[in-house]
Amino acid sequence: MKKKLCFIAQFPPPIHGLSKAVDILYNSKLKDEFEFEKIDLTNNMNFIKNLIKVCRSNADLFYFTISQTRKGNVRDLVILKVLQWKNKRCLIHLHGGYYRKLIDEKIPKWQKKANYKTIKNLEGVIVLSKALKYIFEGMIDSSKIFVVSNCIENKFLLTNNEVKEKIKESKSKAVKDILYLSNFIKEKGYEYVLQLAKLEKENWEKTKKKKNHFHFAGKFFSNKEKKEFFEYINKNELDNFVTYYGVVDGEVKEKLLRKADIFILLTAYAKEGQPISILEAMGSGMVIVTTNHAGIPDIVKNNKNGIVVKKNEIKISKLYNELRNINFEVIMKNNSNDIKEYLQARYIDNMNKLFKELSKQ
Repeated sequence: MKKKLCFIAQFPPPIHGLSKAVDILYNSKLKDEFEFEKIDLTNNMNFIKNLIKVCRSNADLFYFTISQTRKGNVRDLVILKVLQWKNKRCLIHLHGGYYRKLIDEKIPKWQKKANYKTIKNLEGVIVLSKALKYIFEGMIDSSKIFVVSNCIENKFLLTNNEVKEKIKESKSKAVKDILYLSNFIKEKGYEYVLQLAKLEKENWEKTKKKKNHFHFAGKFFSNKEKKEFFEYINKNELDNFVTYYGVVDGEVKEKLLRKADIFILLTAYAKEGQPISILEAMGSGMVIVTTNHAGIPDIVKNNKNGIVVKKNEIKISKLYNELRNINFEVIMKNNSNDIKEYLQARYIDNMNKLFKELSKQ
């Protein structure tokens, strides 16, 4: 008889790193091995309905993707309390790197105490990389802290021949295509990429040779920031150096990833974990330019996978010069090999092992 597994998680839409990872897992071959149940946390207005579903569920194991916000944490504590009251097994998955700071520094003492007490009694916790294991140290036995990296969808993975062809094209390009593909949150560093575009224009004015074109794609959450973004482009006359696509997905996103040579995410975003966008860029044969933040150092090594800069010491002029000296062939080959550690099949298998082990009676 199949074990019953209940997902308490965010499902798309909207599409973001967490919901995408959950969707991949929920629609995987694991449906043949487990009986799946779904409780979608995306809309907080459905909290009471979802809580009733939790109360009625007789699942053998609950898989819960927890929040990194103060209010979301209160919601999670209520759900976890119900599961513990029912004496149910629960495995939580943290898709980010902010939880410990939230618990230790940003919430009232009663809430902090409740978190420590609740986490201690779980079947296990999952983080995205070894660098993030510290988040739960001292809260739960170390043997119950598991590392399962994010994965890349197969559609974003170039074949060996496609990688060779892209290397050849990149080396011969007079103008390299540089991509920022993420949510437009200032802490994720899109303004740095705009500054690089400005330096590109200044260099063109001196040499009349264009070296790079900057592509931006993603969602703005603030009309003010969106207005400032385009005002910067207009003020500095960057129309010939910058293209903005809005939110992209499907074929448009695939084409953009395949076209671009360099991916830039100079993030210091507090809730960052292990950006799936970086994995997608690596799988698409791109050079990565990023920061030593959150779980990123576990997947991107300086000079091997691209350029890694200290998040608090970003020097745009220096970085602009380093972009000129990238060894595209070596780095693209390295990324093509290293991405095999993050294949979709491996992610599903790793989760399958955990589900089987922790759902045993």
